[in-house]
Amino acid sequence: MSVEQSHASPEQLLRAIESLPGEELDAFVEQVLALRARRIASHLMPDEGELLLIINRPVPADVQQRYDELIGKRRAETLTPEEHTKLLQLTDHVELLNAERVSALADLARLRQTTLSALMKSLDIHPPAYA
Repeated sequence: MSVEQSHASPEQLLRAIESLPGEELDAFVEQVLALRARRIASHLMPDEGELLLIINRPVPADVQQRYDELIGKRRAETLTPEEHTKLLQLTDHVELLNAERVSALADLARLRQTTLSALMKSLDIHPPAYA
């Protein structure tokens, strides 16, 4: 069965997705989340929709995977100087994405005239454990 069939049930789609390799599954999940964010955004004021797209944008799977791999090597003390440079670049990239997300959350809270905490609770967003 093709996943492209529009009449496939959610259960049939799920069974088809279960067979995807890890990287393809991660990419698929990112695409589904982006689709969901676009659909939500289409029903909101343009500013809210744009902000929600930023808020819901995940770190790309390949970036996250490489970042996690290099963090593991750093913890194991097997990181080469080149890998250390790459880890610093990826850290900057991930931090920039997170800063954009927090900024969008703050903007959305102002737009909705609520607090950041109340907005995060309503969107079921939890701060990282280290924060």
